Amino acid sequence: MNLLHKLIESITPIPVQEAIVGVFSTLVKTDTGCGIASTIKYGSPHQRIKDSGDLEKYNLRKLAEFALSENLLEASVGMAAINSTFAVADRRNRKINASDIILEKGCGKTLGIIGHFPFLERLSEQFEKVYIFEKYPQKGDLGEADIPDFLPKADIVALTGTAITNHTFENILKHISPAAFKIILGPSTPLSPMLFDMGMDVIAGAVVRDFKQTRRQVLQATPSRYLEGLDFATMFREDYQ
Repeated sequence: MNLLHKLIESITPIPVQEAIVGVFSTLVKTDTGCGIASTIKYGSPHQRIKDSGDLEKYNLRKLAEFALSENLLEASVGMAAINSTFAVADRRNRKINASDIILEKGCGKTLGIIGHFPFLERLSEQFEKVYIFEKYPQKGDLGEADIPDFLPKADIVALTGTAITNHTFENILKHISPAAFKIILGPSTPLSPMLFDMGMDVIAGAVVRDFKQTRRQVLQATPSRYLEGLDFATMFREDYQ
């Protein structure tokens, strides 16, 4: 059973109050929490989400099953549904920016990072070498096909949570050195200790603190990095042992 199946299996089939698919982010709200995930848009121009306009008819577990879809718009909805389950306050979680952890653990070392995060522009010179892997590479990036050759060389590996949404997570894990420090980050990241079982050392996601504020910004196409109403939530392996 892969990670997504395990996450979905743990979800209670409670009612869904609202599902919002914005340009950059997707939200799913229940009476116990709100989950957020990045909206993955690559696909055919007219691809649609099954039952769009009526997603609230699904209970939370059924909506979470959308994460298994090969339609990545649907998978984004499923990921937000999953994350609504784990978007709860936990005294063990720390409010630390993932980029600070990456710099602390990787300064002067080789960083392998799945996803072209904005903070790389200001931090890249702090590492001995940086391998950036992207589905659609920018200048200087490596592509997915380069992962088997270069990712095993990294002392610290940072994965975007969207690797779970687009179903590449388990395959990427195969190419990480057992000795590497591993962190998964971004709004799509489920705040679940199950990711420690998959080898992660740090799980860095986000919790929706002010739903109305975040909802308004998601509806008006605010990019994830500028969203307000969110709090960092970072889980360290040692805090859960």
